[in-house]
Amino acid sequence: MGNEPKTRAVVLGGSIAGLFAARALSEAYDEVVVVDRDALVGVTGPRRSRPQGRHINAMHARGRVVMEELFPGITDELIADGCPSGDFAGACRWFFNGVPLKREDIGYIAVPATAPLMERHIRERTQALPNVRFAEERDIIGLRTTADNSRVTGVRVQAAGATEEEVIDADLVVDATGRGSRTPVWLEELGYPRVAEERKKIGLGYTTQHYRLHDDPWDGDLAFIPVAFPDSPRGAIFTKTDHGNVELTAYGLLGDHPPTDQKGFHEFVESLAAKDIHEALRHAEPLDEPVAFRYPTTLRRRYEKMKRFPEGLLVTGDAVTSFNPVYAQGMTVAALSALTLRDHLAEGAPRPLRYFRDLAKDVIDPPWEMTNTVDLSFPGVEGKRTLKVRIGQKFLKRVQIAATRDAKVTTAYMRSAGMIDRPEALMRPGMILRVLWGSRGGPAVPPPRVRTSQPVETDLRRAA
Repeated sequence: MGNEPKTRAVVLGGSIAGLFAARALSEAYDEVVVVDRDALVGVTGPRRSRPQGRHINAMHARGRVVMEELFPGITDELIADGCPSGDFAGACRWFFNGVPLKREDIGYIAVPATAPLMERHIRERTQALPNVRFAEERDIIGLRTTADNSRVTGVRVQAAGATEEEVIDADLVVDATGRGSRTPVWLEELGYPRVAEERKKIGLGYTTQHYRLHDDPWDGDLAFIPVAFPDSPRGAIFTKTDHGNVELTAYGLLGDHPPTDQKGFHEFVESLAAKDIHEALRHAEPLDEPVAFRYPTTLRRRYEKMKRFPEGLLVTGDAVTSFNPVYAQGMTVAALSALTLRDHLAEGAPRPLRYFRDLAKDVIDPPWEMTNTVDLSFPGVEGKRTLKVRIGQKFLKRVQIAATRDAKVTTAYMRSAGMIDRPEALMRPGMILRVLWGSRGGPAVPPPRVRTSQPVETDLRRAA
């Protein structure tokens, strides 16, 4: 008694996905070690390894609910730290095809926080867990395995400035290093097949700037969100955020990117189908310079289709699927992935292929298929437009039109987009009738006339 060996799980990457995974692992292992190349403890600003930390940090309604389940009270902590809050649908002015949707509250709040503040709160709650520790400023060199490579037994790391490697033994290693994950390369080096990947070129670029406003153009609402559409592949999120500041991310697809000079950025915002943001900027005080980010392709690694996979290794977050960031699904998928991990841990040592199959079916497939349908509505995006995709696009267009007249349709749409309900919920007979009735005769107000932006093929190739 008392001589049982202690168990240890190692998380590669102190990302939000890694922190959520560490929270789930803390229930099953004596020790959880989070390894990252950056300093983590006490960091309040954007991290070097997370360039998106300077941009909009949106979390869907379902993601906030799961975050609250994993870290009870964290929503109140964010609000106490200066974050605004409001209903996910009723307090946000959504524009589709340049036309505002009719709104009502859906009973799920949004708490807009800048990326560093959100990450800091999740990190501090994770750090407070008694069996979690951070191994900071360590490069991840590779995996340690058994002689036959059938099981991962640890990870090789190297501290900044050190000349020798360090081995951290582990009963389970979880890769949460993001889109640049080296697991596909490591698997090949260990004699496993290369994991199949799906990529789709979208040529996305976005630019972000922070402001302080001297009045409230929202009249108490949280955000203006004009969504890009085929006739105008430009969109934006303009939201209140922590400590009385305002965050604006404007984006364009297919190489049509917002510039980073102040004049060019404002002209890009002025060109949006919804003019509300440009009007609000007339009373805005810039707090920094515009910062750009490029995202050429979406990426999904199909681990669930592999025939062999080493025991003692799992992958989560963007290291599995890197969604089009415009749809803000990444953090919610990371949170839901932690619940899948927790379910498998409750059954004992996780079996990787079972975990990946459940992750794909229950967490990744619904948002991936929905956003694939939307991405392929832009003619310049290459991809197979199956009959299912084309039918989905036509129905979604009618949903968006009906939502300009019927708040109940907006609610159903926002519950699906917010990942509270699966997309199939929009196909319930009663909702189909509302959609068909509400979409007769077009949107409630005529869509604005906008410049049709042609795909900029040269820019797209350069971005890729």
